[in-house]
Amino acid sequence: MTTTGEDHGAAGGGPWWWGRRRSAALDVSLAAVSALECGLEGIPFARDAGIPVAAGVLFGLLVGSVLVVRRHWPIAVVLVVIAVTPAQMGFLMGLVGLYTLAASELPRRIIGSLAGMSLVGTLIVTFVRVQQDMARGELTLGDWFVPFASITTSLGLTAPPVLLGLYVGARRRLMESLRERADSLERELQLLAERAEERAEWARDEERRRIAREMHDVVAHRVSLMVVHAAALQAVARKDPEKAVKNAALVGDMGRQALTELREMLGVLRSGGSGGGRGAGDAVPLVAVGVAAAAAASRAVDEARGAGGEGPRLVEIGELVEQSAAAGVVVDLSVEGEGRPYAGEVESTAYRVVQEALTNVHKHAPGAKTYVRLAHRVAEIAMQVENEPPPEAGASARLPSGGNGLVGMKERVSALGGVFVSGPTDAGGFRVSAVIPAS
Repeated sequence: MTTTGEDHGAAGGGPWWWGRRRSAALDVSLAAVSALECGLEGIPFARDAGIPVAAGVLFGLLVGSVLVVRRHWPIAVVLVVIAVTPAQMGFLMGLVGLYTLAASELPRRIIGSLAGMSLVGTLIVTFVRVQQDMARGELTLGDWFVPFASITTSLGLTAPPVLLGLYVGARRRLMESLRERADSLERELQLLAERAEERAEWARDEERRRIAREMHDVVAHRVSLMVVHAAALQAVARKDPEKAVKNAALVGDMGRQALTELREMLGVLRSGGSGGGRGAGDAVPLVAVGVAAAAAASRAVDEARGAGGEGPRLVEIGELVEQSAAAGVVVDLSVEGEGRPYAGEVESTAYRVVQEALTNVHKHAPGAKTYVRLAHRVAEIAMQVENEPPPEAGASARLPSGGNGLVGMKERVSALGGVFVSGPTDAGGFRVSAVIPAS
């Protein structure tokens, strides 16, 4: 991953205005060289100006040392270069100053103005010097050489550093823009990864709740009936052997049904964990984790239907009522409207609601008369299971209750956009009602 802008800027803090110590060392070295150059060029300047040589050297040293502030005040450096152009000193400072100015973040109009001033100043000084040399006879070339030498020298001292500075400045801005985009992309990827982890965690929790509901629905009802029949078998074993044999057969049938449903569910869980042939070492994109995990719950439900047939259907409610009646509960089943096929999830949820409600009757109101009502409507299906108060003399099967049945029913119905209501009745019984959209 690329280095962020903050890390890049703080890679090595330097003194004062320098961002890095290496930059400070470079500027100090350039200033020292420039000061030495200007000091040497101050000797002929002092002779031409008629001032002491020491003053000329000192002036050159001061002028050359201005290059040390080129990063912080590039305009000041260029202005000093333009000011000392008639003295013919500071060539290194002029090249470095123009380069720094062009590479800076200053507006283009300022860069162009100062570069133009430097070009004109160099042009004029060169023109005057070459003409003086020709007048003294030091140069014997034609008149064409004066403008040629002036233009060539001024362009050679101005254009290359300005063009190079513009290129380096544009490249630096491009790199900073790419670095910012990389930082932004890294933050977005991190945010996506966090969201994917949250979605994956939510999907895992949802899958655990779904498996808990399925296990509860499969085990609770069958085992509750088995316990009730076992209690009845214990009570009539000696008095009515024929009825005891019948109850024992019912217990065996219910146990086999419960085992069959458990095997189907465990088989789906094992096959669903293979991951479609993907090896354990294969890399999975992090962004795809959330999507894959969020679809796990719905996919597992579909696989359960495909592996275990169609799942419980509404037509099996009659058999469910008969099993409860065989366990000693008087159940009255009434159906309103004309039955029709619904989506598998709708029928499975309706069946599970009735099943769990009857299981609660076995647990908490053994022997109580129960009414199961099923209504087929135009756009929905409604069901209600209501039991009367249990008889005081009824034998309790002492079945444990974890309090998950009503919660699971409400979650199932709410997941399909339906309404679930449960609570005690005024007569002392209990009522469970649910309405599920037909599609």
